[in-house]
Amino acid sequence: MTDIIKHRGIVENINGSHIRVRIVQTSACSACSVKGHCNASESKEKLIDVFEPKAASYRTGEEVMLYGTTSMGMQAVFLAFGVPFLVLLAALFLAMHFTGRDELASAVIALLALVPYYAVIYLCRSKLSRKFSFTIEPIK
Repeated sequence: MTDIIKHRGIVENINGSHIRVRIVQTSACSACSVKGHCNASESKEKLIDVFEPKAASYRTGEEVMLYGTTSMGMQAVFLAFGVPFLVLLAALFLAMHFTGRDELASAVIALLALVPYYAVIYLCRSKLSRKFSFTIEPIK
């Protein structure tokens, strides 16, 4: 199994060393022969920010290939879903203990416990954007 994630994209705009690339993210069943008759297939356009020192060599509208690592993807999934799930469970069990098993209050407290987590993620977004960065290459 390869450790590289590849996406084909189109350069949307260039600002200094910052390149914004539009990719079409498709579901796994997008290549299926009956996708036109199925509601499960979907695709979404995403804008990806790439910081490239040689950004001047790219042009708006140019087709490029974005590269990332699967370990980077796994870390992003863990931060987006794994840690919040653990925070939610821990807060729920603690709240159940301290509220005398009041389920409604415990559920609200557990949900509110996610607010500080996502606030920290938001405040660390510039550090995270450096950690989760894509590389870019022109398609020849």
